[in-house]
Amino acid sequence: MSKRKLNRRQKWRIEKIQQERAARVSKKDQEIDQQLNAGDLGAEQEGLIIAHYGRQVDVESLAGEQAGKIHRCYMRANIDTLVTGDKVVWRPGPDNDGVVVARLKRNNDLVRPDTRGQLKPVAANIDYIVIVFAPEPYAHANLIDRYIVAAENTGIEPVLLLNKTDLLNEDNTPRLIEMAERYQEIGYKVLTASTKDHDGLDLLKSLLDDNVSVFVGQSGVGKSSLVNALMPGINIKVGELSEQTRKGMHTTTTAMLFHLSDGGDLIDSPGIREFGLWHMEERDVAEGFREFDGLLGGCKFRDCRHRQEPGCALRDALEEGQISPERMESYHRIVESLNEL
Repeated sequence: MSKRKLNRRQKWRIEKIQQERAARVSKKDQEIDQQLNAGDLGAEQEGLIIAHYGRQVDVESLAGEQAGKIHRCYMRANIDTLVTGDKVVWRPGPDNDGVVVARLKRNNDLVRPDTRGQLKPVAANIDYIVIVFAPEPYAHANLIDRYIVAAENTGIEPVLLLNKTDLLNEDNTPRLIEMAERYQEIGYKVLTASTKDHDGLDLLKSLLDDNVSVFVGQSGVGKSSLVNALMPGINIKVGELSEQTRKGMHTTTTAMLFHLSDGGDLIDSPGIREFGLWHMEERDVAEGFREFDGLLGGCKFRDCRHRQEPGCALRDALEEGQISPERMESYHRIVESLNEL
């Protein structure tokens, strides 16, 4: 479908709105600079970003009398992008507000490209990325593999969680069990859980304790329900599956960080049905497949695409059963998607 052309008045209107937004941002930056120069803000201290709302963030104070308190803060214009999980330097204001003046160094960050192919951080300083899937909505192995590739390329340990096990039946169980075993065979931890039957929650909680973890997965797989079960009293809004598509409807609108009672932090991220990897090269994707370790670079031809070329190390491993056909197909699908934008 071709893009609809804008007439002159529509273009003028869009430009006017953008100018007004830029003016508001500039005015706020001037106000922040005036506060800083006038000494109206408190001393610098460390904080933790627990939620992000446009140019404002919720910062939890990490030290002193304010430790544990949440402050709605503005960001200085010259600060790099902030995401949930970032540690920052901030200065408190007079009305439980404040200004973030610097971002501290990240250990890692989870990023995904937006519809224009530009990288957008999702969360930072993560130990585990918990990839949640369920009997409903339909679990696509290729989407799980996209999350795994993203995690492997940023040094974050992926953990797979089959949620809503109370919905397992004779129709969906064989496929999901086969999928889970496939990931276990290549070294990934796979857990199961049900917030309805409370099965598997203790084992999941023991994994999360003393670590920073982020839940990702399709909308509707039950991420918010898991957070509610692990942290009674949080009461995150939970969505139902669409009756027409049996896909989830978005309920989480921004990544939020929660503290577990026995230690550790949990980030609940907005559900996404696609996880594009357009920013990666083919080599990056291949390195995100753990079973390819030791095989990459062993093909007869340096430009091997791992399809029908003779002397392909990956295809030899496929024929010998070291690589599953499903994972090999998923790899090729991801590589083909790199040129979609």
